[in-house]
Amino acid sequence: MNQANVKRTKIIISTKRDVRLHRKNKARVGLEFLANTHPAIREHLASATDLPTFIKSADSLNLTERKQIVEQALILFNDNYVHLPFKRAMHGVNPVQKLHLLKHRLDQTIETELDHSWSFHDEMLKIFNSVRDIHTNYLLPSPFTDKFAFLPFQIEEYFENNKPHYIVTHIIQGFSHPYFKIGVEIQTWNGVPIMRAIALSADMHTGSNLAARHVHGIDGLTIRPLIVAPMPDALWVIVEYTDLDGIQRELKHNWIVATFMPDLAGIDAGSLSTSAVSIGEDLQAELTHQAKKMLFAPTAVATEKGEVLPHDTSASQTIPTLMKGILHAKSVDTSSGLFGYIRIFSFNVENPHAFISEFVRLVESLPQKGLIIDVRGNGGGHIWASEGLLQLLTPTDISPEPMQFINTALNLRICKRHQASLLGEIDLGAWIPSILQSVETGATYSSAFPITPVDFANQIGQKYYGPVVLITDARCYSATDIFAAGFQDHEIGHILGVDANTGAGGANVWRHSFLKELLETPQPSDPETPYKSLPKGADMRVAIRRSLRVGKQSGTPIEDLGIKPDSRHHMTRDDLLDGNIDLINKAGEILSSMPIHQLNVKFRNNQGTATIHVETIGLTRLDIYIDGRPIHSIDVIDGIQSLTISIPHSATLLEFAGFEDNEYVAAKMIDL
Repeated sequence: MNQANVKRTKIIISTKRDVRLHRKNKARVGLEFLANTHPAIREHLASATDLPTFIKSADSLNLTERKQIVEQALILFNDNYVHLPFKRAMHGVNPVQKLHLLKHRLDQTIETELDHSWSFHDEMLKIFNSVRDIHTNYLLPSPFTDKFAFLPFQIEEYFENNKPHYIVTHIIQGFSHPYFKIGVEIQTWNGVPIMRAIALSADMHTGSNLAARHVHGIDGLTIRPLIVAPMPDALWVIVEYTDLDGIQRELKHNWIVATFMPDLAGIDAGSLSTSAVSIGEDLQAELTHQAKKMLFAPTAVATEKGEVLPHDTSASQTIPTLMKGILHAKSVDTSSGLFGYIRIFSFNVENPHAFISEFVRLVESLPQKGLIIDVRGNGGGHIWASEGLLQLLTPTDISPEPMQFINTALNLRICKRHQASLLGEIDLGAWIPSILQSVETGATYSSAFPITPVDFANQIGQKYYGPVVLITDARCYSATDIFAAGFQDHEIGHILGVDANTGAGGANVWRHSFLKELLETPQPSDPETPYKSLPKGADMRVAIRRSLRVGKQSGTPIEDLGIKPDSRHHMTRDDLLDGNIDLINKAGEILSSMPIHQLNVKFRNNQGTATIHVETIGLTRLDIYIDGRPIHSIDVIDGIQSLTISIPHSATLLEFAGFEDNEYVAAKMIDL
């Protein structure tokens, strides 16, 4: 054999060896199944890597950058954080002192003695998490910003004889194992009994109450949005489980790091807009939801991208909606009858008007004798969108929840700079007098004013007249907490909780970068602004205004306390594996015991004389108003009644108020 052939043979052998080694490495880190994932996400997941590889790619922060982050965090906690006195009392924590101690240590450190950036990020996360506020976060810099760590399965909790069990409910397409299947029960996690492992995980995550920390602890076992959640301590997990035949087995799997898919919708939190100033959202819950959808509901991803595949059937199982991934509406046939069902996955919408209009369209196409609204897992979003929905479900005028700043000189400067007379879209002028007055009174908080305008919260009026059940869980947060509080405070219907409480996030949240922008716009910028740009894309979020309840619990904060449901449903194994069947039947059972009302109006105006046909159910009296003035009152029975009224040429609004034995139960507005 000549030298060229020998060389060629060596290259071939070397190439084959490299291929085998590559395959072996891919198998070792557990990435080989990604080539068989759903077409909607397969190409995107091709860039996923194992945890050690990602760690090596992570940039480090120098000493100056670390000091700058700590200094800016001190400004947020000292001068902007609305819950600081409450959290100090509630949890016995002092994040300001912890930041001072960290700054002191950094001042005593030289560049060559710096430990890995991981230690700094971990300490910052612990300080922010100590206040148990999912609104108030340290957001890690690049390359963590758009990454999440995951395992290829999801775990959920159900109860049997009041004892919790933890089973696998979803497995990513492409992952195959002879025994590890949907329905297997988890016993231990890295050698730790599963309930203890969840408790340890919960302690690493934020959550305003035990129920919220518990569910975040479950999510954190398998999904970690790296911008806001701690990195996994171990490179892999060893899970002991009971298979479907009752045999004890083990699975070892490495953590995988992937990039989030581009956001398909939502609020631009950095824009100086009404939407950005009105955010109430659990960022970790929103990102976890996006990760779950990507991994375990790829057909939904395809649908949202307009790429419904031939074998996908999900699109035909629901009423088509203009807001895919936000709303899901269908009729459900329960053991107690046929009812409407709407799942609200998120309030993270840029246009609350369009969101409410779409909800109206969907709810009017559903059965009218009972409605289930399911907001489980909804981390919030636009506060206007959440409070604007309430009017559709009740004749009662809606009082949006009022909000307070903490009284500081910096918050006063921000409010003064953004009054309606100075900059149209953002108007913080209402809070200025009370913050100024606090110099004399020593008050901790400003006066309270709603973020959602009262006119917006009542501009459409009631559109659904049947009974309503609201389903909540401990993952409901922020704008969703506000929605649930308004639902309860206005006595709209029955709240059925799968947990003992909602997530208890009662605040409006702003980013550090947004606060910086507020003092730089309009030009010229504030020459004494304390906000400085953070290095390498790092950011922070802070609860800036706290919300207070209305109605019978007027003045009570939502933060940490949350909304307790009227009744509790413990999720069953059938719920987790068969489309929430027992939960939906329970909601249907509650709906069947609630009174039904109906008010339909057909209206024809002919040169000032209007013929009105009214169809009612469950009403005994109907009052009619023109531009707020009463003009007619009639007794009604179930069925259709007709009447004729005179309408002045200048009239703009026709209103109907329905009563059942003097109780106000239905309303309708007609724009003339």
